[in-house]
Amino acid sequence: QMQLVESGGGLVQAGGSLRLSCAASGRTFNFYYMGWFRQAPGKEREFVAWISRYGSPTSYADSVKGRFTVSRENAKNTVYLQMNSLKPEDTAVYHCAARIGGSSSSPKEYNYWGQGTQVTVSS
Repeated sequence: QMQLVESGGGLVQAGGSLRLSCAASGRTFNFYYMGWFRQAPGKEREFVAWISRYGSPTSYADSVKGRFTVSRENAKNTVYLQMNSLKPEDTAVYHCAARIGGSSSSPKEYNYWGQGTQVTVSS
């Protein structure tokens, strides 16, 4: 069993930056591929980024490529999402998720989820 807790969300103006963190419980954090997803009101949950067990490789949705960076510190059981050049369309609840078995951009293939943190970008 793994528990995930996100933090770092908030309100920011367009063009600004935020850094999200996701702290995981347990001692087997490096067994898991980690993903970030987001869900805006009235929309389906969508893939943002994933990171492999030891930090490389990574993958990003086209909509965030070049602006967001995913990283992890296995010694701290934490994964991060650095978000730069934020746009109003990035407004959503951001969730981190964990899975064993390899990379995936499908939320259906992740086993554990955090409650999410709200990111609001004003224009």
